[in-house]
Amino acid sequence: MSKVSIAKCESYEIEKVKSAIRESIEHLGGVSSFVKPREKVLLKVNLLMRRKPEKVTTTHPSFAQALAELVIEAGGKPIIGDSPGGYHFYTKGTLEAVYETCGMKDAAEKSGAELSYNTDMIDVSYPEGKIMKNIKTIRPVLEVDKIINIPKIKTHMMTVYSGAVKNLFGIIPGSFKAEYHLRFEDTGDFADLLIDICMFAKPVLTVMDAVIGMEGYGPTNGTPKKVGLVISSANPYALDVAATNIIGLKPEQVPTIQRSAARGLCTINIKDIEILGESLEKVRVMDFKKPTVKVAFNFYNILLPKFVTKALNRIIKPYPCFKMDVCKGCGVCAKSCPPKVIEMKNGKPVVDLNKCIRCFCCHELCNYDAVDIKRPLFIRMLLR
Repeated sequence: MSKVSIAKCESYEIEKVKSAIRESIEHLGGVSSFVKPREKVLLKVNLLMRRKPEKVTTTHPSFAQALAELVIEAGGKPIIGDSPGGYHFYTKGTLEAVYETCGMKDAAEKSGAELSYNTDMIDVSYPEGKIMKNIKTIRPVLEVDKIINIPKIKTHMMTVYSGAVKNLFGIIPGSFKAEYHLRFEDTGDFADLLIDICMFAKPVLTVMDAVIGMEGYGPTNGTPKKVGLVISSANPYALDVAATNIIGLKPEQVPTIQRSAARGLCTINIKDIEILGESLEKVRVMDFKKPTVKVAFNFYNILLPKFVTKALNRIIKPYPCFKMDVCKGCGVCAKSCPPKVIEMKNGKPVVDLNKCIRCFCCHELCNYDAVDIKRPLFIRMLLR
């Protein structure tokens, strides 16, 4: 039976975070159960984009600092790293800017951790994958002994929820994420891709930043929501089941949980997971807002042939809509669009919805909250 440990944490004050993380991991055997002396440990944080911690888009730096200190206590060598999303190349300059803004540079200096500036990329054969037999990844993943996964609890416009499994998508180098979005535009296939990547990464421990999460239109333009927890597990798939249970999502609403369960990696029944520390009944957040425009009208995907569902998706699925009065004309949306269907005209984005794959990368990577997600008119009327 998989174990998931929950500890309360009311703020990001470093001593409170470290105490809560320590408490949570102790239920699983303590840090020394996962990290041995002299081992190099990649602390895989969520650094989706260059945003300050108070925007709750990225893993809070107090989690990186606290875990780095705990790894050092166990005799290990912590290395903080990630590959941010977007159109930009995976460069040292990009990493420096992201580390600085997201608070990771400060976390490394205070804890004694190393920041990874290794921008090498490598193709790795992975015959065990269901749909990915070859994975392009960042080299630091292959140069460490262990990976500790540090996701943020958030909703997600494409995958409904962004947690432990989804966070490992960050080991795919920068702009290659867009390539994978294009290759796997079906949500179920994309979920299997995420699971393949997570299985490839093999994190020995996942510690979720669930102090303040993001609800609504996540993973970047949602609303901060206090959850007040640290959630830990050696099984990232089981952790996602517990975390979604806490915020009121059902297993059938989350593609990565559906596919993980089908592959025997977890159970969708929370009763089959051993919950340690705080009880679920005491920590549930009943009013956590879900990305409703994404989860509606998916029933036909299991009833009709794929070529029919793809045509229907173009007609009835939500679509990106640009707020021209807010848009700064930076062009990130166009450069980050996997199918290249956004064009900048007179300094503003124009999208060809007939070719849009509804990955919502434009929404996810806009730093000015200038992209809305809307339903077609007749769907809005039907759901009234």
